[in-house]
Amino acid sequence: MRWKNASAAAALLLCAVTGASAQAGGKLQVNLDSQDSIKRAAKVVAANLWEYYRGDQPGQTPGILPGPPPAGDYYWWQAGAMFGTLIDYWHYTGDSTYNNETIRSIVHQAGAPTFAFMHPNWTASLGNDDQGFWGMTAMLAAEVNFPNPAPTDPQYLALAQATFNTQAARWETRDCAGGLRWQVPHTNNGYDYKNTIANVVFLNIAARLARYTNNDTYAEWAERTYDWTEGVGYITENFDVYDGANTPQNCTNLNPVQWSPNAAVLLHGAAIMYNYTTGNRQAVWKTRVAGLLNRTVEHFFPDGIMVERPCELKDRVQCNVDQHSFKGYMHRALAATAIVAPFTRNAILEVLRSSTKGAVESCLADGTCGFRWNRGEYDGDVANGPAGQQMSALAALSTLLLDNSDGPLTNSTGGTSVGDPNAGSSAFELDPMRHITAGDKAGAAIVTIVVVGSFVGSLLWMSGGLLEVS
Repeated sequence: MRWKNASAAAALLLCAVTGASAQAGGKLQVNLDSQDSIKRAAKVVAANLWEYYRGDQPGQTPGILPGPPPAGDYYWWQAGAMFGTLIDYWHYTGDSTYNNETIRSIVHQAGAPTFAFMHPNWTASLGNDDQGFWGMTAMLAAEVNFPNPAPTDPQYLALAQATFNTQAARWETRDCAGGLRWQVPHTNNGYDYKNTIANVVFLNIAARLARYTNNDTYAEWAERTYDWTEGVGYITENFDVYDGANTPQNCTNLNPVQWSPNAAVLLHGAAIMYNYTTGNRQAVWKTRVAGLLNRTVEHFFPDGIMVERPCELKDRVQCNVDQHSFKGYMHRALAATAIVAPFTRNAILEVLRSSTKGAVESCLADGTCGFRWNRGEYDGDVANGPAGQQMSALAALSTLLLDNSDGPLTNSTGGTSVGDPNAGSSAFELDPMRHITAGDKAGAAIVTIVVVGSFVGSLLWMSGGLLEVS
């Protein structure tokens, strides 16, 4: 890895300037009770993460990490997640080092002419979840008043709305009585799979658009998506969140593997809906948030430290490049949940702190961080996309500063991003903002009955390989 060996002296100088330990072979030194110490350590880890990005170099493509395979390790969506991590880093720490390239990258990857993160260069790997991760990054930029692009460029709120609109137009009831497919082009492997991540990302964006714009139609879509996801059996009565099922089997052959982004993105979306709603609906969402949070912490934080359970085993790691970045999404979602659902705050702060302590113990003094956070040392895991490890450690450190957040803004509380409710409409002919009908709700009820009848048997099934989120 040529960029990791570029200049040991520069790395030592960086550590010295920021106040982090730079002793040869030493660990990253952080006082988790000091905001200044956390910020210094986060700055070191962020600089290490940035070494994997080359889109700011002459002749390179803005907005992507090296890839997608076989050209490099990283699929298109992971850069979208990285820039979301960097926006959070700026929001929590105030460090604007990476802002200009983040703005440039989001605009470049928005993808003309729809400006809905459906860039024609990435059709071969375009999933609804891939598009949705970029959409969530644009939504975050709007919520935290990240510096806006030039007026002639696509704006963050409109980008999130375009993502929502194009995905709402893809919602189909022919198979499984609703839901989004994993992949967008029918020629892509996985098109016949309706997975949880595609649907909860859609829910997440819808909920945040409802809150930001005070438009109940978005909230109806978030409600509809939760009801469908629960009705088809992807969310259990114990708040386990399963991965998905196949359309030829009418989504009854459940894959019960539990990946952390499914739970994390769903929890955040549910917390936004709790914050947005009132009365009986808020009570329903509060129950969902509490159930999801309790089960998420119980399952993914044994001994208080994040573990990616399906692939991070006690005796070996089977996680691929995508999965090496998952821990960061969980930390970011938990912090965002604590902000908009204050009744969760104490429990979340406790687990964020204990898990971040484990993350820090996996990092070397130069900001190189490992994947296993429960070993008390750097694990040397560099074979599967080290940028993912860096994103996760940066997210863990940044989100400990959640007290620095004023909470996600709306267009009535200071949000400045310009929207367009019909954004992305050139990609489809359907009305993107149609209201939910009684027939839609009936379809969700029917699929619930079908799933209950086959649920016990389907739990015994497990796919032979691990499914990627990308």
